[in-house]
Amino acid sequence: MTAQAAGHGPEIAEQITVAAPAGTVYAAVAEVRRMARWSPECFAVWVTRRDGGQPRRFVGWNRRGPFLWFTTCRVVTATPGSEFAFDVTTFGQPVARWGFRFSETDGGTQVTEYWQDRRNGASRVLGRIFTGRAAAERPTVNRNGMRETLRRLKRDLEAA
Repeated sequence: MTAQAAGHGPEIAEQITVAAPAGTVYAAVAEVRRMARWSPECFAVWVTRRDGGQPRRFVGWNRRGPFLWFTTCRVVTATPGSEFAFDVTTFGQPVARWGFRFSETDGGTQVTEYWQDRRNGASRVLGRIFTGRAAAERPTVNRNGMRETLRRLKRDLEAA
């Protein structure tokens, strides 16, 4: 699935069906610290601001091979059972919008994880330095990471 909003790069997305209600899947994803269990890059999340018990700002710590980096994130959509999304920056530069959409199906919940590139020139250079990846590689790396994240999310929630 590819879409493009004005001023932003294409959106890439991956989907999986999880045998759990949308509200349950949403609650798991919205507890952002759990991402460290599912993502092949993110290994820790530090919530820096909560609102009504829900994370609103957080720092994600990421690793790929010998490369280590962090991003700052701000929740922009938090609609229980429907969508959870956050904008990612690094050193004040825009990086991406990451999100999850949820829709009830006969088999449980269809979960769509999506990523939209929002990098400018500065964040592309920072990305190359800190992740060791050329800007053009990031969509493929992220698509593969989304597939793994969704498989792990499914495994975790269906085992509960």
